[in-house]
Amino acid sequence: MGTNLTKGVGTDQPRSPANRMYRVYFWIVSFMLPYRAACSLLIAAIAVISVSELLVAKLIQYFIDGVDAMSDPVYFYGYLGAIALLVTFLFAGRVLQNVTQNSLQERAARDMQYAVIDHMRKLGFAYFEHHPAGETLSLLNTEVAAVQNMYRQAIPWLLHEIIFSAVSVALMLHTSWELTLLAIPCLLLYYVFGPYLETKASLAGQQMAADRIHLNQTVYDALSALPELRASSTVRWGQSLVLDRLNGFSRIALKHLWYANLRGANRKMTLYAGGIAIFACGFVLHRSGSLTVGEFTVFMMYFFSGMQTLTALISNFTEQRILVHQAARLYAFMEREPAVKEDAQPVFLPDVKGEIRLEDVEFGYDSGSALLQGLNLTIKPGQRVALVGASGCGKSTILKLIGRFYDPQRGTVTLDGVPLSRLSFAQLRRTMGFVFQEPYLFGTTVRENIRFGRPEATDGEMIDAAKAANAHEFIMELPQGYDTVVGERAVLLSGGQKQRIALARLFLKNPAVLILDEATSALDTINDIKVQQAISKLMKGRTIITVAHKLSTIKEYDVICVIQNGAVAEAGSFEQLLRLGGIFYRMAAGGTWNAAEDVHGQFEMDTGTYRS
Repeated sequence: MGTNLTKGVGTDQPRSPANRMYRVYFWIVSFMLPYRAACSLLIAAIAVISVSELLVAKLIQYFIDGVDAMSDPVYFYGYLGAIALLVTFLFAGRVLQNVTQNSLQERAARDMQYAVIDHMRKLGFAYFEHHPAGETLSLLNTEVAAVQNMYRQAIPWLLHEIIFSAVSVALMLHTSWELTLLAIPCLLLYYVFGPYLETKASLAGQQMAADRIHLNQTVYDALSALPELRASSTVRWGQSLVLDRLNGFSRIALKHLWYANLRGANRKMTLYAGGIAIFACGFVLHRSGSLTVGEFTVFMMYFFSGMQTLTALISNFTEQRILVHQAARLYAFMEREPAVKEDAQPVFLPDVKGEIRLEDVEFGYDSGSALLQGLNLTIKPGQRVALVGASGCGKSTILKLIGRFYDPQRGTVTLDGVPLSRLSFAQLRRTMGFVFQEPYLFGTTVRENIRFGRPEATDGEMIDAAKAANAHEFIMELPQGYDTVVGERAVLLSGGQKQRIALARLFLKNPAVLILDEATSALDTINDIKVQQAISKLMKGRTIITVAHKLSTIKEYDVICVIQNGAVAEAGSFEQLLRLGGIFYRMAAGGTWNAAEDVHGQFEMDTGTYRS
């Protein structure tokens, strides 16, 4: 019937693991491609540094082999001038590398992080309803950080190691091809165990970092719950949890140290074994007259520096492979297609009147079942419509379809005769204003939270909106008035105060369509009255769609729609539905509605009327 709303593009066709890892790596590198000039400068700088460093060693060879010529001032000063020139190139290369590398890595890291956040925005409401916030934060805190580490360390080091190793091998061949051939088995000897130990050490290090997070969380929980643990005589139980975590962390830490030490020992053993072999072979070549003392000396310098870099290069490849595996989850996230897409050439409505139609709408969150089936609903401009029904019947789902948080699997939803899928997201969001049961307020000032409705609004417009929402009075009683920081999720404010600030946003936004999803169901009597007064003012001249459980909130609505079995079972005014004696009447009279009796009014079963 429909597609699975949580399905990503990457799951459509299977790919081989190796091919997928290459795709992940090229995706990572793609964020560096817009900065080709900086990449070219970075490579050039590393090349200058590598050549300058290694040529200084070559000059040492000439110094040793031509020591008798040092008595000639021309030769001596020329030698010093060559060293000074190489040092100048080396210094200039270092400066150029630092400037270009810092700029390149931070820009690429920024672009990648922004791309992830922007893709989260494109995935929209449907994604976040099916994925917990912790999962998304894990992507940002772990996988994004791992990819950024590629830009800041792994890739720059890789470039340096490749270029330095290539220049080292070239100069080794130029100095003595015989000794260079002898160095190859040393590298192969390292490759036998090196990558395995590198992988084990890296994986253990990642596990140790994860276990440290779990250990800290367990310690925090144990300390926070200490009064409860003592009261219930379960202190030992809490201590055992901490001890288990601590033992697990110690085991993985020892494992990481073991493999890290073996990794270092293997690298040194390879270098020293190769050094001994080259020393012995070099002695033979010198005795035969085919190798000078200077050549032997500089070759040993090239060997140790080159082998150190080559083994580090193998380690870098191993670490990058692990990072790429970690980034694969982020890549899969970036491949995920949004459940709702914007039209490439959207229609623009110059004057939104607010007529909404749902025609033969069929929708389900899962591909196997439909929550709404053949639903038809027409809401005229300026009309007040309430949706009622049992929990889980699809009332809030209808609001999500009207706001185009989801698209129906069948049928159409239109605004002023235009399918929502043809409208731009920008116009759709400007046209509609939402009031949820629990509004979200940012941990900034009251002023900024209200201005969120229209960021370019003046202070005067913002205060007028607060007054219209019955919020100005309590705001002025706050410690810094409109400049009071409300704290994370507005912990300093009551539920009613939060709701009135949310309404002030809507007064500032001035939408043509107002959607209320149980906006006052969680409020006490006093706050409920004040919020209802603000909502009444906000309703004037707008199309209103409400999901409500209190009779008092919808008594004066133009149309009340009873949703049952995925469709509109009854529709009419409050009095019409009571006189009809159908589902609405039974819900109210039988007490099966959440608020058949509330603080503002009471349903009288004997007369079938509502008394406020």
